[in-house]
Amino acid sequence: MENPKILIVDDEEPARYGIRRALSGYDIREAASVEEARTVVAGQSPDLILLDINLPGTSGLDYLRELAGTGWAPPVVMITAHGSERTAVDAIKAGAYDYLAKPFELDELRLVVKNAIGAAVLKRENERLRAELKDARGFGDLLGSGAAMRSLYDTIARVAATDVTVLIHGESGTGKELVARAIHDQSAKREHDPRRGTFVAMNCAALPSELIESELFGHERGAFTGAAGQRKGKFEMANGGTIFLDEIGDMSLNTQAKLLRVLEERTIERIGGSQLLPVDVRIISATNRDLVAAVSAEKFRSDLLYRLRVVQIDLPPLRERREDIPLLAEHFLEAYASKFHLKCNRIGQDALKLLVDYNWPGNVRELRNTIERGAVLAESEALRAKDLPAELRSSKAVAAQPESDGRLDVPFLNDFRAARREFERAYIERVLLETGGNVTRAAERVGMHRQSLQQKLKDLGLSRRYVSDDDQ
Repeated sequence: MENPKILIVDDEEPARYGIRRALSGYDIREAASVEEARTVVAGQSPDLILLDINLPGTSGLDYLRELAGTGWAPPVVMITAHGSERTAVDAIKAGAYDYLAKPFELDELRLVVKNAIGAAVLKRENERLRAELKDARGFGDLLGSGAAMRSLYDTIARVAATDVTVLIHGESGTGKELVARAIHDQSAKREHDPRRGTFVAMNCAALPSELIESELFGHERGAFTGAAGQRKGKFEMANGGTIFLDEIGDMSLNTQAKLLRVLEERTIERIGGSQLLPVDVRIISATNRDLVAAVSAEKFRSDLLYRLRVVQIDLPPLRERREDIPLLAEHFLEAYASKFHLKCNRIGQDALKLLVDYNWPGNVRELRNTIERGAVLAESEALRAKDLPAELRSSKAVAAQPESDGRLDVPFLNDFRAARREFERAYIERVLLETGGNVTRAAERVGMHRQSLQQKLKDLGLSRRYVSDDDQ
């Protein structure tokens, strides 16, 4: 970090002067109140804030909470009066990086500042790694970096540049609708593309045959019993955009004939109506069935199949892209931990090995549901093998392949994990050193439950060094 900017917020000018002298070499900014600090933060974006708790007007603790609520904040080191350790603990829990109790040694100040700025650098690097991970590992809402997924992303980009009909084929749970949405979204980004309208999805297997035509084409008032008014169908709703017909293989032959006419004439007719309505809609369909075999069995029209699959995209099952499982699993865990406010926020190596080796007949959908269940039931911060369903622990469910060691080629993810682990280890060791190895006091300092910190020590390989804590 080039000449870090430090903001000193203290209403006592001699205190600011002493800190400024001690931190010569840094780019120092000063404020005597929270009001002045807000102005400096808005205009200068400091890399570190040294914030006195006792300030006129708004207190330093209130300002700390205000910063935390903005979603962006540099590290904050609180400065407290002697004997205010309880307040300092509250500050740590509210998001402060550390605290200094007056009067403090200048060497202590310099060390805390150095560590805080180092933490800020690491945080920015981690955020950069996360951004690179997302950019390099996904396409829209799709995630994966293996050869199969890279080929899929290339196909999506090529198809989105045209207006052809697309048939997506893949097992249940492989993400067929996500692919359809990605095609639509990429198409809509083109400057003069007509596909800027709505994306409308419909599951052809979810409705009885007598209702599916009404859903697709709409109906007029009185067209059938219960038709109390005019209703637009999916094609009208998607006009100027994309309609996604999932499970197209379950559509009846009669409805297939009407869909073929829409593809050929680009018009629809509401049930009970006599007016032909023009529609400009891109059709993307999907199925997990073998439609060629369905044509041979006279259960699907060959002319419709040729119309629907100008381009066919075959999605790989999850068992054929195991290198993507760690990324997907961590993505789902992070999402559910945030959604449900869960303490489980990482995946242990024992659980990761089971996840990678399992055959996943339900594909990504099954993986997502498994992670959700495991995260909810997990008793520690790490998802363990015991938190996963029994079928994953069964040898019959494991792929017939050489056993994985759980360390797949996920470079950005591994870089981020290593950086985070080294930071956690250094930070917790420093806190324990300052508390004389007392785990209970250290847990209060970092805002964790004692049991959680003990588990963290075990995970970081530090537990043997800090086994007796409460009696110290």
